[in-house]
Amino acid sequence: MRNQVKSISDTCDVSCYNEEVVENIQPEVKRVEGVELLFKALSDATRLKVAYALTLEEELCVCDVANIIRSSNATASHHLRTLKNMNIATIRRDGKRIFYSLVDEHIHQLVNIALIHAEED
Repeated sequence: MRNQVKSISDTCDVSCYNEEVVENIQPEVKRVEGVELLFKALSDATRLKVAYALTLEEELCVCDVANIIRSSNATASHHLRTLKNMNIATIRRDGKRIFYSLVDEHIHQLVNIALIHAEED
């Protein structure tokens, strides 16, 4: 016999809330204001690939990134600049070459945790 799963409504049947819980959590939720910009920057598939590549190497030049993502240098530079502007990557010049790296270990962890989560199933 097959297990039958009943559909569960995604809304409450009554309108009520726990006032104490709401009062405690509501101010805390304000901490995430602005964090959506980080996720917005990483929501682009190409930028996520670039960020992931930067978890595999300490730093990459624009030309390396262009070849990794199979794009022009201009396209790679655009994505890297966006990551830099969103405080996800940093930039370093060495002569005629421009190198990018992730800003800190938190970004490494964020990208790697998302990858682990996506590969769980």
